[in-house]
Amino acid sequence: MSLTAQQTQSTQLAEQINQNLSAPEAIAPPVKHHQIVIVGGGAAGITVAAQLLKRNRSLDIAIMEPSDKHYYQPGWTLVGGGVAPIDKFIRDEKDVIPKGATWIQARVVKLDPDRDTVITEAGQTIEYDYLVLCPGIQIDWHLIKGLKEALGQGGVTSNYSKDYAPYTWETIQAFKGGNALFTYPATPIKCGGAPQKVMYMADDIFKRKSGVGVSTTVMFCTVGASMFAVPEYSASLDKVVARRGIVTKFNHNLKEIKADTQEAIFDVTTDDGVEEISIHYDMIHVAPPMSAPDFIKHSPLAVSGTGGWVDVDKTTLQHTRYANVFSLGDASSLPTSKTAAAARKQAPIVVQNLLSLMQAQPMAAEYDGYTCCPLITGYNSTIMAEFAYGGKLAPSFPLDPTQERYSMYLAKAHVLPWLYWNRMLKGEGFEADIFKPINKLLRR
Repeated sequence: MSLTAQQTQSTQLAEQINQNLSAPEAIAPPVKHHQIVIVGGGAAGITVAAQLLKRNRSLDIAIMEPSDKHYYQPGWTLVGGGVAPIDKFIRDEKDVIPKGATWIQARVVKLDPDRDTVITEAGQTIEYDYLVLCPGIQIDWHLIKGLKEALGQGGVTSNYSKDYAPYTWETIQAFKGGNALFTYPATPIKCGGAPQKVMYMADDIFKRKSGVGVSTTVMFCTVGASMFAVPEYSASLDKVVARRGIVTKFNHNLKEIKADTQEAIFDVTTDDGVEEISIHYDMIHVAPPMSAPDFIKHSPLAVSGTGGWVDVDKTTLQHTRYANVFSLGDASSLPTSKTAAAARKQAPIVVQNLLSLMQAQPMAAEYDGYTCCPLITGYNSTIMAEFAYGGKLAPSFPLDPTQERYSMYLAKAHVLPWLYWNRMLKGEGFEADIFKPINKLLRR
């Protein structure tokens, strides 16, 4: 080998050694440990953390939430109805994290309850003594063929996304008449009344426009067999749709959007089986199928069967197999409507029972299934539908809860958002509990 060749080879070898020495090693992120890990920094997670810290400031609590924004999702109906802009219902996540809690801004991809660990998207392992699961619900847009591609244009919209709620209002304003469809899917969804609320608001707008109201057919296309799961509230809503002339299409499950021909394809359950039908739309508001997040579905914590919800006892909110795990909110298996009000009533149950477990005391707190769905039936009326397990009516006020009221509309549009930001997320108690003793006295 020539001297020049030897020098060249030596130079290349030296460069390779230098590159190897300077290259960063692929080191896994260090394992972290927290006494209590809360997965989800939404309504349920923040409320639980705030209430726990009110009870004991020395608790080591970590909240795992990837988003840098916090959304008041019940407000999206008001955005879609033109009552308020989307910005009114958004805060920075850092501003709602309770003082004393650690915010881990990371996305969870795996749960390993046998090792008491949570794995993030970046590969970091978080160990816990106790786990609270409340990551919210997963929107499965893909389960309706053609929906993802059609959303946000051509009159196809949904208030179930912050990205499309403003477009709902644009669509309602621009509507010139024809078929306006509002759908309800075959899965549990957050805020089961939302598909109807926007429909009534839209109908109000259509009727205010010369010529549009009379040339419009509003249709409620639901997989259900009635307007609402609780008979007393369903009867009231029957009167609302009859008064408005809204066409109800029961047992209709939307499965496809054909945007090029403006067709909504439904599977319709009949006495003779399931048949496919097509309905032309000029606008369509879709409530999409929903389920638990995939990382829960694919974990040992999920209930067997469809949905993949966290398998918890419906009274104690403790996991049925892993004693140091609790769940509340939309991702839980609790057999009640998935609403912010439900999470607010569930939070103190989780807090009390978790603290009791930590102190080796019996878990005495019991959840009765309370939830609330403020059913907006127009721009000046709302039915404050409050109920518990078994569809039992659970009104907070000494009034007939099945009636439409202007006062309840004001509560929905103005009072509840304020209470959310200023009391619920601060860990304060449920205001309506003040009225419970009064209700009992009045009923005697």
